[in-house]
Amino acid sequence: MKNPQSNSESKKFVGAQAAKLIQYGMVVGMGTGSTIAFAIEEMARRMREESITFVAVPTSFQSRILCMKLGIPVRDMQDTASLDLAIDGADEVDPDLNLIKGGGASQTREKVVAAMAKEFVVVVDESKLVGRLGETFAVPVEVLPPALAYVERKIRDLGGNPALRTGSGKDGPVVTDNGQFILDVRFAPAADLRTIDQSLHNIPGVTETGLFFDMARKVLVGAGSPGNLTLKTLVRAG
Repeated sequence: MKNPQSNSESKKFVGAQAAKLIQYGMVVGMGTGSTIAFAIEEMARRMREESITFVAVPTSFQSRILCMKLGIPVRDMQDTASLDLAIDGADEVDPDLNLIKGGGASQTREKVVAAMAKEFVVVVDESKLVGRLGETFAVPVEVLPPALAYVERKIRDLGGNPALRTGSGKDGPVVTDNGQFILDVRFAPAADLRTIDQSLHNIPGVTETGLFFDMARKVLVGAGSPGNLTLKTLVRAG
């Protein structure tokens, strides 16, 4: 198991590698999370030192604030119909490059940005690679607050065990950038998450899930130990 230092070094390494994908004049979707924060910092360095220009479309207030702090021009999602590239992290990546996202409670906006992009690239350290989705991380489900009790009941009917995500540094539940709640849902190891995902989307009150099927074409993985880090590139067939 990685220690926190090696984990951080892997995230910084792979984030810097992702920043190399930025080309002059691109409109780039920027995800959320610690690995993406490293990527944004490297993009800002390239902008200063290499005179590269691009526009970022952030998926969260966190990423937007960091981009603005570092001088990266930003554009709102609602003013954007397509993207040249989207870069984001993931909480889990399975062998077919399907994902669980939403640890930062931004999966709804992240999925929109991923769908907008001509190319969607995921950046992770190797601890995020799993044999099956749901192995280490619950499935985040974004829910309209008035529908909370109803959605919880319907999720239990699907065999899930939902838990309302609570905040850190505040009392009560996490509130997303969309003003909604997050249910973290555990399913049995043998559950067919692709079918369950379709059922979740049919529940009134569910905005979006953190299951990303068939969206990522490429995953950049930071592997190894500090001082001996390497980049693995995983590409989905088809």
